[in-house]
Amino acid sequence: MNQHRDLLSELPSAGAEIGPTGRPMPEFPAAGPPSGGPAYVIALCNQKGGVGKTTTAINLGAALAEAGRRVLLVDFDPQASLTVGLGFPAHDLEATVYHLLMHDDVDVPDVLLKTRTANLHLLPSSIDLSGAEMSLVHEVGREQTLARMLRPVLNDYDVILIDCQPSLGLLAVNALTASDGVLIPLECEYFALRGVALLKETIEKVRQRTNFDLDIIGLLGTMYDSRTLHSREVLQTLVDGWGDKVFHTVIRRTVKFSDATVAGEPITDFAPESKGAEAYRQLAREVLVRCPGV
Repeated sequence: MNQHRDLLSELPSAGAEIGPTGRPMPEFPAAGPPSGGPAYVIALCNQKGGVGKTTTAINLGAALAEAGRRVLLVDFDPQASLTVGLGFPAHDLEATVYHLLMHDDVDVPDVLLKTRTANLHLLPSSIDLSGAEMSLVHEVGREQTLARMLRPVLNDYDVILIDCQPSLGLLAVNALTASDGVLIPLECEYFALRGVALLKETIEKVRQRTNFDLDIIGLLGTMYDSRTLHSREVLQTLVDGWGDKVFHTVIRRTVKFSDATVAGEPITDFAPESKGAEAYRQLAREVLVRCPGV
């Protein structure tokens, strides 16, 4: 946390402009060249559904790809919303992340899909993944299954984003164990705040038992509506409790996100000049600041 705070404090402030979080908005620099090292793996995790995990995975991934990063998206949710949101028919796919987990003779290239966005690839999911959790229970080293699966391709990418299911079960533990950091999307409404403490407890357990270096990159306010007192109060409560762990970038409500999903495209492709697209480009720059070396 201190490293993130120091890096952010060194950024120039955009004049006296106060951002939605009530703090001066830094000027995030344009992305420099990638480090060239193994991929930085980020789990997008929240046990509450409908908080913007998949929307953030798609659009943050596309914004990072636009910034010159080689990005792999991993759909680790049996609902396969990430897969469908990128225009792929999850029910018709012959090989998915489920087959990678359960079959030793299936490798990442056998499952990998290229999206319509340059430098953005996908490991798709399907409803079959719902059976993997039960099957993995009796496996040796079951928490490291996803990490083992991704290890051969770490040097092929700069960033790997894992879209987790809304649960804190074995699949989520696998994602956290395989990750360098956690990004927590959080809808700006009170019910979304209630589960953050439980998620933090799970992250701490994973850090103590299976992934000592796991870090919380930040909490991202989503579905924000500045016109409502409710949204503003929830965001302020988040900042009061988590401080600099809350991203300066806030994702506002817009129908463009739903339209982009129907089109099977990231918003940076579907509506590149929209405020939603610019918000995710800013988030990408902020993520690169918080994750040095990416």
